[in-house]
Amino acid sequence: MVKKDRKQRRIRRKLHIRKNVSGTSTKPRIFVFKSNRFFYAGIADDESNKVVKSLMAKKNSNDIITMAADFAKEASKFESLVFDRSGYRYHGLIKIFADELRNKGVKI
Repeated sequence: MVKKDRKQRRIRRKLHIRKNVSGTSTKPRIFVFKSNRFFYAGIADDESNKVVKSLMAKKNSNDIITMAADFAKEASKFESLVFDRSGYRYHGLIKIFADELRNKGVKI
């Protein structure tokens, strides 16, 4: 049996999550992505295949908190949203981002 690397395992988890999570025009999807240097987040409407808003921040907790505050302004237009962690574990920067959105009044 061939071992899969970390990226392949994350992509497999992501596909399992995306089978059940999708955004609509009334309840869009918040997605995240982490690179080596940056943290990306966006709001997507999967019915019309459009990204409503996307932001990028450096990968540290202070920048993530600032980004979440800016992101919450755009997300407040919607009653509730669906959070897509993109195969990442719910800890660290992913948890900080989601918790900060909830603190700013976004219903996830």
